[in-house]
Amino acid sequence: MSEEAQRPRHSGWLLTALLGGMFLGNVDIAIVNIATPSIHEHLHASGAELELIVSGYTLTYAVLLITSARLGEMRGYRRMFLIGLALFTCASLACGLAPSSIVLVAARVVQGAGAALLTSQVLTGIQLNFKDEARSWALGLYTAVLSGSAVVGQVLGGVLVTANLFGTAWRPVFLINIPVGIGLFVVAWYFLPADGRRSTQRVDLAGVTALSAALLLLVLPMVLGRDAGWPIWTWLCFAASLPALGLFVLIERRVGRTGGQPLITLSLLRRPPVVWALLSQAATRATYFALLFVLALYLQQGLGKSAFYSGAVLVAWVAAFGVTGPLLRRVPDRARRLAAPVGTLLLALSFAGIGLGLRAGTTNGWLLTLLLGVGGLGYGAAFSGMLSHLTGSVEDRYAPDMSGLFNTTLQVGGVLGVAVFGTVYLNLAPNGGHDAAIHGFTVTTFTLAAVALVAAVLARVALASVPAEPVVQPASEDRARSRA
Repeated sequence: MSEEAQRPRHSGWLLTALLGGMFLGNVDIAIVNIATPSIHEHLHASGAELELIVSGYTLTYAVLLITSARLGEMRGYRRMFLIGLALFTCASLACGLAPSSIVLVAARVVQGAGAALLTSQVLTGIQLNFKDEARSWALGLYTAVLSGSAVVGQVLGGVLVTANLFGTAWRPVFLINIPVGIGLFVVAWYFLPADGRRSTQRVDLAGVTALSAALLLLVLPMVLGRDAGWPIWTWLCFAASLPALGLFVLIERRVGRTGGQPLITLSLLRRPPVVWALLSQAATRATYFALLFVLALYLQQGLGKSAFYSGAVLVAWVAAFGVTGPLLRRVPDRARRLAAPVGTLLLALSFAGIGLGLRAGTTNGWLLTLLLGVGGLGYGAAFSGMLSHLTGSVEDRYAPDMSGLFNTTLQVGGVLGVAVFGTVYLNLAPNGGHDAAIHGFTVTTFTLAAVALVAAVLARVALASVPAEPVVQPASEDRARSRA
């Protein structure tokens, strides 16, 4: 079958809608960081309010991804994508017009819920509408958009705030979502395929509550703990997240035994190819978000570079990341299977090269850019290879489960990377001085290299653990899905 035959009609417009929505959701994770000084000046927001403006979105986004993916399966991924996009666009308008910091915090929470609802449908839409080579093509674009959106958010935020359009200061970073969101809504309305027969099962509210509590207890101290100085409540939250997660597992097992539809198909987490792949992606994602955070501090506070420069230097990373999808499509299948572990090794070499260059005093602008390009190429190969592995390791009926698990893994991994490695760097360079910044960034990059090596091992284990025969699902879960 030709690649064209494997693509749905209007595949370009379909992907424009899906990936455009994901792009908006991910850009708004990064773009507001650049706007916080302006928000503080014009809304007189306190430090705690600024933290909530940034983290309220991230928390809601991370906590609701799995629930949103299940809603897409039960009520239709097209419907949930459109609802999420509309909610995100309206909340962006509320953010842009917010008269006070409290209103802005509330609008950001709603915006994060809309982003979770639409983003969690993207992988489902790709897995259901594209097959084989066409799916590899779509996943390559998915990879490029996911990586590029974080950097674009930082650069675009700096440009819009600096421009101060019509004296509106920080507001355009949210208002720009309005025309883009409306345009994407129209495209999605016309080109996303109609949903099939919707499930008659009810949402597992007990599971939603337990999972949301577990994720909140895990992610909340990660987001707020570093700036708060890691008080006792952060460690209590970490400790409480484990029993909350255990309670969630018990609830899901009970729902499966009674013929209901669990929020997560737990049998997927008993598949070694899935578990090891998710752990590898969490570790890799942690290094990427840690780099974004620490590199900006190192360049701006340590070396005195501008915000625009710190964003522009990452263009090499994004460009290299973006070419991995098309490149991988041209290599033999056997070589493509090794893309994830080989790419992660390349990422580790990039981090180690930056650290060695800093220690030798030779990492100037062009060498740093080159090494970042190597890192972007490695991360792109690791991401694309592991994403193809994950979507190919589960049956299509588990697409919503895989979408929710994968996206939640990325968000938790990213938050963990910023919390852990941001703390390492800030402890080594608390005042951002030149020498301390170089030392802190050197230690951080060597540590990131070590984590990338661990991710490479996990990726190789994931590939080696692919079973020869399909895994038979537990009867209770199959009955639940057939009744749906």
